[in-house]
Amino acid sequence: MPNITKQIADTVTQTGVTTAYGEVVEVDGTAILPVAVGSYIFGAGEGGAGTEEALSGEGSGGGGGGMSLPIGAYVTRDGHTKFEPNLIALLTVGVPFVWVAGRALARVIRALKR
Repeated sequence: MPNITKQIADTVTQTGVTTAYGEVVEVDGTAILPVAVGSYIFGAGEGGAGTEEALSGEGSGGGGGGMSLPIGAYVTRDGHTKFEPNLIALLTVGVPFVWVAGRALARVIRALKR
């Protein structure tokens, strides 16, 4: 298991910057640098701790995953660089966040009124 963990750590370390910042693309004299938020999660398990019940059935397991959310791009035109957000991605994240924050705030206010 230690070798797999080291391989995963090496892979994540190498792809961290390229996940956040893509390759620069040149279009009609405009340079575009895509920006994203990336995250990875991994888990593992094992069984057989030495008890009689554990010795009869061994166990192990593991899994992982990752995601990347494009949040915008740095655009360079005529020597000026400006960040242009991806509004669809921001709305996809923002609307549920505002809803949850509103529900939590309503519960806090209701609890303080009692």
